[in-house]
Amino acid sequence: MAESPTILVIGPRWVGDMVMAQCLFSALKELHPSAAIDVLAPAWAAPLVARMPEIRQQIDFPLKPGALEFSSRRRFGRLLRGRYDMAYVLPGSWKSALIPFFAGIPRRVGNLREMRYGLLTDVVPLAKSMKRRTAQAYFGLAGGGTFRAPRLSVDTAGQAALLSRLELDAKGFVALMPGAEFGPAKRWPSESYAGLARDLMARGLKVVLLGSRNDSPVTAEIAALAPGALDLAGKTRLEDAVDLIGAARLAVSNDSGLMHVAAAVGTPIVAIYGSTSPENTPPLSETRELVWLDLPCSPCHQKICPLGHLDCLKTLEVAKVAAAAERLLAIPATA
Repeated sequence: MAESPTILVIGPRWVGDMVMAQCLFSALKELHPSAAIDVLAPAWAAPLVARMPEIRQQIDFPLKPGALEFSSRRRFGRLLRGRYDMAYVLPGSWKSALIPFFAGIPRRVGNLREMRYGLLTDVVPLAKSMKRRTAQAYFGLAGGGTFRAPRLSVDTAGQAALLSRLELDAKGFVALMPGAEFGPAKRWPSESYAGLARDLMARGLKVVLLGSRNDSPVTAEIAALAPGALDLAGKTRLEDAVDLIGAARLAVSNDSGLMHVAAAVGTPIVAIYGSTSPENTPPLSETRELVWLDLPCSPCHQKICPLGHLDCLKTLEVAKVAAAAERLLAIPATA
């Protein structure tokens, strides 16, 4: 192995998973301090990767999510020939391992998942109990080093400009992230978020709604039910969301990518769980509250409630989440 290996990481395609991938990046940098680490990932991931000091560069993944495009993967892999000593494949699919294989990278590391014998040179066993513990599974691929929670840097100048433009004070507002790309079984109802927003605004805190363009119908519902809440879903870039969350006094989120962003920038976080479990993918932060009803039917890990009632979220009272928020708000804010 070279003293300064060049490493290619095939990155995940979800925001939260990309944040949790830093557990692997930091371990690799500890094991190989002079390594150059590049991440092959969708273009949207560039703002997150730019906030990770371990990464040299992000390479845009040229293919559509879910598409095999075998010949395109072979062609792209051959363009990378001779550039890398090692590759780490984070997604579990067979096709995700094709580019490092076609690139002829000598050492290709990953979990077995879809029978990837031959495509990988180093198959790292993954216990059944670890399959949903994403951060720990990624870290395990390093084969050593120290497990560290993800940490994203904040652009302080950009943050200050955003706060000024939006007329917000640092640590003077709460960020609510009511979306979940995974599906409705992860989303606490809009009327519940609106009730929490009204409670927070009654305490003198401003409320900011954050999310992607896909989340804007949900945030619009909340804003209509909680007049005064600032709806920014779909109106900010991902890097802006990182900086705004970093300036928030508190964040409240479903089990989503922005939940992991909040933990990674050090903002206290109330995390709400429905179809998933906080035992698997909690926000990796010491300043957190995990809210979960732990019903007999959950976690089901389904996008849509298979029983049709969504009791794991619909029966979660605003008062329970507000109490969790109160406990975190009682902790003195830090700059």
